[in-house]
Amino acid sequence: MTAVISKLRTGHVGLNVTDLTRSLAFYEGALGFELLGEGKEEGRRFAFLGQDGELVLTLWQQAADAYAPAAAGLHHLALSAATIGEVRAYEERLRGLGVDFAYEGVVAHGEGRASGGIFFHDPDGTRLEISAPSGAEEAPAPTSGAPTCGFF
Repeated sequence: MTAVISKLRTGHVGLNVTDLTRSLAFYEGALGFELLGEGKEEGRRFAFLGQDGELVLTLWQQAADAYAPAAAGLHHLALSAATIGEVRAYEERLRGLGVDFAYEGVVAHGEGRASGGIFFHDPDGTRLEISAPSGAEEAPAPTSGAPTCGFF
């Protein structure tokens, strides 16, 4: 008997971090994730972060060095907002915290695209994106001939 296979979707994303305390402050304070669980044993520190009780992100304190864009593995973590107004609200919050941005303000995902967002880095340099499906029609596309999220 053949089992029915449903379509897969992304579950949670796990990130290695160099300093769990610092990363928790960023992901909770700057991005609004809630702490769902935590391991505090020395050498085995981790945190489960979510929204509305659903696991979205895990942080594992086991990295010796900052994020390496040229290494195989995670390219960037993309988070979705419902509207471009929400994206701009996150931008304002993040700028107030001194977060490093890849581009100035909201940018389109590509030339002539309605979708777009902001592109920035967490405390370890991991590339992050917050975007909305529409509202960026008038925003610039900083990368010609390729998706904006591909080369930042």
